[in-house]
Amino acid sequence: MVVKSFNIEEHVYKKFSDFCKGQGLSMSKQVEFFMRSFIESDEKVRENYLQKLEKIRGGKFVRVKSLDDLL
Repeated sequence: MVVKSFNIEEHVYKKFSDFCKGQGLSMSKQVEFFMRSFIESDEKVRENYLQKLEKIRGGKFVRVKSLDDLL
């Protein structure tokens, strides 16, 4: 793994960061998946990623602050 820096507008970074946190996603992994979707020549890979992302977004989740809340 390498660490890279990017120049990203602050409001874009904040919105994406908040989105990832809200969805329980790793922001760096989402950026990596996004980049891969552009460099992969196989459209099936990109479609597979989009289907998985849509499945995650459509999932039923329960927000809990503590596992004790579930018991």
